[in-house]
Amino acid sequence: MPLLLTERDIREVLPMPDLITAMARALAEFSAGRVVQPVRAVLSIGDHGLLAVMPAAINAPPNVGTKLVTVYPHNHDRGLPSHLATIILMDHATGALTAILDGRYITEARTAAVSAVSVDRLARKDATTLAIVGSGVQAHSHLEAIRHVRSLTDVRVWSPTAAHRETFARDASRATGLAVRAVADASAAVRDADIVVLATGSRVPVIADGDIRAGAHICAVGACRPAEREMPTALVARARVFVDSRAGALAEAGELLLPIAEGAFDASHIAGELGELVNGRVAGRGSDKDVTIFKSLGMAVEDVVAASLALDRAIARGLGTAFDLSS
Repeated sequence: MPLLLTERDIREVLPMPDLITAMARALAEFSAGRVVQPVRAVLSIGDHGLLAVMPAAINAPPNVGTKLVTVYPHNHDRGLPSHLATIILMDHATGALTAILDGRYITEARTAAVSAVSVDRLARKDATTLAIVGSGVQAHSHLEAIRHVRSLTDVRVWSPTAAHRETFARDASRATGLAVRAVADASAAVRDADIVVLATGSRVPVIADGDIRAGAHICAVGACRPAEREMPTALVARARVFVDSRAGALAEAGELLLPIAEGAFDASHIAGELGELVNGRVAGRGSDKDVTIFKSLGMAVEDVVAASLALDRAIARGLGTAFDLSS
């Protein structure tokens, strides 16, 4: 019978280091052409929310599934997460339902794990300073993920609400044992940082080109619609840019689509997909002075692979609740 896995079940079986490894393999399979995955369909729900449908099938390991994810920015006013999701897995051979999983935590964790893959491949090996712009769930998950691929000595955080950034710094310091400090503005956070995480709900740039030092690596995960961006054109234009999916980026990434519309560069400015970098098909940074950017939008194959790993481990540990839709 199919299993129902809650967020608690999933947290028990998906430690971040294992998820980073699984995401690197999923990215490599996607960029090698061994994943069937259309660009996600996005339905606007009035002016207050989005519903995205994200199916994918992968042959190795054989898995097929779909994520249904909603984005309601004002949910925080109701005490709810802005991003909610459900993942449905089916048997690759028969199409029969195998599991329904809460997808909120998987979305949170796999996004950060993919960013950690980019840090591992693109950040300078001696990178020790991390700046985080934003203080929500992605800020927390990115700190957790990146600390597994670089030895961090200085972590700075900024978000518009002082209480939020102070709380983040206090809680993150306790949870990780790292020196996490809140700073007064975004420029102060990212100036001279080796690694920068942009994880905001902003629709306009939150940093300036001049704020970013030579040699920095940026994980841009916030803006996910064609009219939104967290980085200015000049910064993206001077950087070596990597994406999770070319097709997805050229359909949804405002950080690329807006500069292309401005005539700043064309689609060839994308240096490669992160999976191509993992596969060794494209080169990463050319020197310690290169600015590199990973523009993340998220892919269904990441959700399916993460959910399948969670399901396999949950079965082995006797977790989850069996159910039968035919009765």
